Amino acid sequence: MNGGTERLYLDHNASAPLRPQALARMVEVLGVTGNPSSVHGEGRKLRGVVEDAREALAAMCGVKARSVIFTSGATEANVLALSPRWQGNDGPVYLDRLLMSAVEHPSVRAGGRFAAREISHIATGENGVLRLEHLDELLAAGGPALVSVMAANNETGVIQPLAEIGARVKAAGGIFHVDGVQFGGRLPVDVAGWQADAVSLSAHKMGGPQGIGALVLRTSALAPAPLLIGGGQEQHRRAGTENAAAIAAFGAIARDGSTMLEEFASLARLQGLLEEGLRLISGSTVVFGADAPRLANTTCFAVPGVPSEMALMALDLNGIALSSGSACSSGKVGASHVLTAMGVSEDLGRCALRVSLGWTTEEADIARFLEVWARVAATLNPSATGKAA
Repeated sequence: MNGGTERLYLDHNASAPLRPQALARMVEVLGVTGNPSSVHGEGRKLRGVVEDAREALAAMCGVKARSVIFTSGATEANVLALSPRWQGNDGPVYLDRLLMSAVEHPSVRAGGRFAAREISHIATGENGVLRLEHLDELLAAGGPALVSVMAANNETGVIQPLAEIGARVKAAGGIFHVDGVQFGGRLPVDVAGWQADAVSLSAHKMGGPQGIGALVLRTSALAPAPLLIGGGQEQHRRAGTENAAAIAAFGAIARDGSTMLEEFASLARLQGLLEEGLRLISGSTVVFGADAPRLANTTCFAVPGVPSEMALMALDLNGIALSSGSACSSGKVGASHVLTAMGVSEDLGRCALRVSLGWTTEEADIARFLEVWARVAATLNPSATGKAA
């Protein structure tokens, strides 16, 4: 057990701790009575709250406010975007196929509103980066396609070459959707530069509340067919009374975008200390995606012979929270589809752990984790610890 020591949270990719400004703004708006769609004074006040947050998120992404559609979270935003029918100024746009990378989040892998037979997977290299030549082959092999690619992988932190992907998709006459959940608030969201038609974002990955996300369009002139219908909210693109308090909190952190980017950049030093320490503890440590561009907060690693399920339990008993991959996979520890797509063996994949740092992480936290990890790894597999020969 951890003997009463304060717990250490190293699972920011699953959900970041709530930032003070988000909490304060959310509590403030929870005390306001009304419905943002009502025409009386109370309703207009809440409408102003929603639109103020919309402006803040639009500014963070470099788009106009009308291009932001608030949703219940990133899963809904992804499913909203994964539609075979979009609406443009000149009428409906129909898409025959959905192309996605082999390392996508489960909410994208499910295919949204596309049938399974209409879905193809784009291969990645061993470093987790999408193979552009395979994307070209798939784009040339059929009719109009929606291409969905995550900006940065939630398990490995590997960053995809979005501008190159977007240029290829546009040249082929397709529509490009980016799952930007792990990217938003950490690196600049460049909707125009990526040539992305839509980008999904989630507040709770940035330090906002859970249960609020957004689909950010490059232009309001091209949007997916509504997923939820029955009301005129969100410019008739997403029915249902807006969660004004959560939206306000989302806006509060979006306004502090530059501060978040500075915080995130500082994590590169801590990531370096972490990974150096892991290799000193065990020379057989494998850091997945280490030779690809990665998020400065994400380290997915494995020590052969140290099973992740047992390691997670031991770390938790020592007061440390991290994960073995996506938190959206029913809590089950098993071989990751992301690592499998990267050519990682099943045995090694079952040893994978993910440390994800964030705005609350300090250098002392890295030292504490490494101290505990050295004991855990030595206990679970004594032969795995020590420097490489």
